[in-house]
Amino acid sequence: MNLSERDKLYNWHPYTQHKTATDFPAIVKGKDALLWDENDKEYIDAIASWWVNPYGHSNQVIADAIYEQLTTLEHVLFGGFTHDKAVLLAEKLMTILPANQKKLFYSDNGSTAVEVALKCALQYNYNKGIKKTKIIAFEDAFHGDTFGAMASSGISFFTEAFKGSLLEVIRIPVPTSGNEEESLKALHDLVSTNEYAAFIFEPLVQGAAGMVMYRPEVLDTMILICNQNNVFTIADEVMTGFGKTGKTFATDYLINKPDMMCLSKALTGGTIPMAITTFTQEIFDGFYDDDTNKALFHGHTFTANPTACAAALASISLLQTEEMQQNIVRINQSHLVFEEKIKLHPMVKTTRVLGVILALEIVSEGQESYYGTMRNKLYNFFIENGVILRPVGNIVYVLPPYIISDLQLEKVYATIEKALEIV
Repeated sequence: MNLSERDKLYNWHPYTQHKTATDFPAIVKGKDALLWDENDKEYIDAIASWWVNPYGHSNQVIADAIYEQLTTLEHVLFGGFTHDKAVLLAEKLMTILPANQKKLFYSDNGSTAVEVALKCALQYNYNKGIKKTKIIAFEDAFHGDTFGAMASSGISFFTEAFKGSLLEVIRIPVPTSGNEEESLKALHDLVSTNEYAAFIFEPLVQGAAGMVMYRPEVLDTMILICNQNNVFTIADEVMTGFGKTGKTFATDYLINKPDMMCLSKALTGGTIPMAITTFTQEIFDGFYDDDTNKALFHGHTFTANPTACAAALASISLLQTEEMQQNIVRINQSHLVFEEKIKLHPMVKTTRVLGVILALEIVSEGQESYYGTMRNKLYNFFIENGVILRPVGNIVYVLPPYIISDLQLEKVYATIEKALEIV
């Protein structure tokens, strides 16, 4: 049996109905923007493997940093100890985060970063003797698969089976073009009740919803409304962070900054699972007390893993190089050129671009489901043609590694054009 066949014997894959799933390509090697399967077929990784590999596969700078750390100190518990890489990473992040962010809490992935933020928002109020137990989120949001993160998400089939076991979360409309006033009013009406601990959002781009985008100006106003009503704001930058939107963080487009930020995915360049939740000093001070019971009793075995911290330091150093910043601009300009061309196609309903993110909505009859017929047909077509893209319903998006070549980008665009002829 080959690897794909052996995989089916024991492995349970994410977001997969195995009864109807086909064999999965077995990837055995990766370099830069390319992956190769066990049959030596080449694929362009046009979504940076779920948005985590902006500097490409098998990046030598990150690999060297990991190797050096593994041969020095691979792991030490962070409960009661610290180490140089956690200190260095915190110091480095403080130079690129919004100035109001003062404290970091390490965890394992995007969901846990969100979980920590939500728990802190709720416990902060509990510590102060204030009853605020509800959360505000956007419709169609996606914040992860752990219970708090899942409760804050709005994609129903992910959460339907668990509705009776979740935090109370009220969702408001996304402030897309023409919908801003309705969204602002909904937020204002909720925060004025004094029942809500936090408002969580994906800043400027809702990834899993199909790269739905909205303007920074309206988010600025929303944060201001929350500030005026003592409701914490949580920016889930798990997808948008580290250059995806053209700036280091999507919140860099804002005047008003969030109280908390959730970071993961590209944090370590796609090498080692790691996440960070960042906080203002005010939030940290809400746990700083002579009463031990007011501490944040949350932790993970691999919290602040030294090897992951070393990978993150190397990744941030790569992001800050002139070459990588120029690559981000180059990809954005390439996307804009393709957008001008493709938006005139009769099968294209809408297009949008921000930073290295390109999305286009394909004309369809009725509402396309997340894993519907069109999506599956498109996905299989892309894989057959050596391009890794994961459409969301009838939304096709490109979010490539920053080191993708112009020639590889052209192949991605050409494959999308061909796909429009089969839907």
